[in-house]
Amino acid sequence: MRYDVMIIGGGPGGYSAANKAGKNGLKTILFEKDQIGGTCLNRGCIPMKALIQSARVYRDAKQGELFGVMAENLSIDYGTVKERRDFVVSSLRGGIEKSLKANKVETVKGFARIIDKDRISCNGEIYEGDHIIIAAGSIPAIPPIEGREYAITSDDVLEKNHQLKESIIIIGGGVIGCEIADAFSGFGVKVTVIEMADHLLPTLDRELGTRLAMFFKKKGIEVICSAAVRKIGADHSVAYTDKKGEERIANADEVLIATGRRANIVSLTEGNFSLETGRGIVSDGNCRTNIGNIFVIGDARQGNIQLAHVAEAQGENVIDLILEKEVSHDMNVIPSGVYTDPEIASVGLGEDELKEKGIAYQTKKYLTGANGKCLIENSESGFVKIITVDNVIVGGQIITPHATELISELAVAVQKKLKIGELSEVIHPHPTISEMIWDGVKL
Repeated sequence: MRYDVMIIGGGPGGYSAANKAGKNGLKTILFEKDQIGGTCLNRGCIPMKALIQSARVYRDAKQGELFGVMAENLSIDYGTVKERRDFVVSSLRGGIEKSLKANKVETVKGFARIIDKDRISCNGEIYEGDHIIIAAGSIPAIPPIEGREYAITSDDVLEKNHQLKESIIIIGGGVIGCEIADAFSGFGVKVTVIEMADHLLPTLDRELGTRLAMFFKKKGIEVICSAAVRKIGADHSVAYTDKKGEERIANADEVLIATGRRANIVSLTEGNFSLETGRGIVSDGNCRTNIGNIFVIGDARQGNIQLAHVAEAQGENVIDLILEKEVSHDMNVIPSGVYTDPEIASVGLGEDELKEKGIAYQTKKYLTGANGKCLIENSESGFVKIITVDNVIVGGQIITPHATELISELAVAVQKKLKIGELSEVIHPHPTISEMIWDGVKL
């Protein structure tokens, strides 16, 4: 049997491409070696955010007296926390499986390998097709630190048998490390974050990482930046060199390495067949590899922004290309979020990048202290920042409750190249956090 589209990987990119292909009448098969949903659903975004939500509820409950809500003997049942997390994951997975079935997508569980440009082997069977989409995802990137075998990864944190310890050292202050740090601190764990860069969230503007470090300090999270980890001990000690070049030792009950993720492309091809690879599979701007009918999307693609919504949009765009249609999604404007408390979100160009490029820009910043809804929710000190070049909105940053929801409005503004005046014309409801955007552009 021959297929129009064969997809390797059932994460957001893979299942989104499969659903769109099926809806458009393409005979489609999807291979997944583990469970439908990929890293995001099973070992990443969704289960992590479920843990974060439980930690947030617990933290809010402990502060209930501020709102006139009295509670005694509060405690965390981590077993129940994990059960709820797993329920959320299984519910979403079931929904995806139903949608694939409804769109007549054939699914095969097994490790798929590409034999040649139109053949895939899986479970001893050979499948043929006109187009192949690689959506193999990513795995934790483990740096060559001595004693790394004594540490766990973010994948391990989300396993059923993981138990909270009294203290943890997190190596890596990027998005993954900071989200886990905030959640575990909320559960009462003593957390230390060690980051090689000179500020947290090193891929974002310095101001965002600096502000997050302030929040962490108030929560009792120790942040050590400009530090190079040298060794992890069997006793879960971490030897590192601080910013002054002095040797230091940190101790905890557990060590977590959260230094990013890398493309999962090992054993993806079979025999003499190969694709051009580097730090992932090389492709052009339309995700097409050096083999014309083979595409790569998501985390497996070299140079890709490792976000689920990026993979999803790329998957749908590739189906557009296969159908010989104009692509649906603009890949130049990508919003991102950090699910700490408060949340952090950004889109477009940041101040650091604009300064580096020598581009003159202006900013408008509106503070949470002047927003009624933020005061009602007892939000930490944050802001909405809107960045413009020649009065055109080119970027935005938000540190508020629900920032990851609000950033979409600024993403539209950046994508549509709106001017400040055009955004200020749109009335925003009161009292809401979203009116910070309106108030900000009116400054």
